[in-house]
Amino acid sequence: MSQSTTERPHLSGQHYAARIIQAILFLTLVGSVIYVLVKLITAPEISTDASVRQKSDYVLMLLQSAGGLIVMFLPAFVNRRFAIQIPSVMQILYFVFLYAAIYLGEVHDFYYRFAFWDDVLHFFSGMMLAALGFFLVRLLSDSEHRHVVLSPGFVAFFAFTFAVASGAVWEIYEFTIDGIFDTNMQKYATEAGEQLLGRNAVTDTMGDLIMDTSAALLVCVAGYFGMRATITTDGAPTAIESQPSITSAD
Repeated sequence: MSQSTTERPHLSGQHYAARIIQAILFLTLVGSVIYVLVKLITAPEISTDASVRQKSDYVLMLLQSAGGLIVMFLPAFVNRRFAIQIPSVMQILYFVFLYAAIYLGEVHDFYYRFAFWDDVLHFFSGMMLAALGFFLVRLLSDSEHRHVVLSPGFVAFFAFTFAVASGAVWEIYEFTIDGIFDTNMQKYATEAGEQLLGRNAVTDTMGDLIMDTSAALLVCVAGYFGMRATITTDGAPTAIESQPSITSAD
């Protein structure tokens, strides 16, 4: 009598850690949405007291929390839709970033309580986006039917431009949301509602882009020399090569 068994795929500790952190993030954001919906009922339209939040502040919290609930499932969507497995470490960093940016930054007001919070998150996101750029190049150049070897300079340049462009797109998003919902994502006004003028009005935006660019540059320079060291060790070519797969029929 034969017995068939189905082997389950081995799941690493990092995979379990990613799932636990994702669950914590999900519960936190759901609680934030409920909290904001309740506060929207009693919040004043305009407040001159910096310690009292007005409706536009809670609208921003609601947009960020609801958006976070959607984008937190992006790695799972990419895996199911395109059969691309995002590394567990990258997922963990992604979930931690969402927690720090949305729950701590917006809901708990860390952006105003700690002046460095926004800069730290943008530096962190710049590093993550640059690493994602390297991952995308590796993914696209090493497919099942075609293997392409790209020069380290090209890969690093792509990762850098990908990270910087993503940071610019985020600033466009902030500018658009501020215009539609009268929020203050780009910090063009003080917490008390006082409008900033001239250079001060764009300091937050330019600071964000500088942090994004600096972090991306740091990762891409390290990635470039890391790839060069690998090529020197393995003797792999640096020129672009195309090696189509060869199929045979019996």
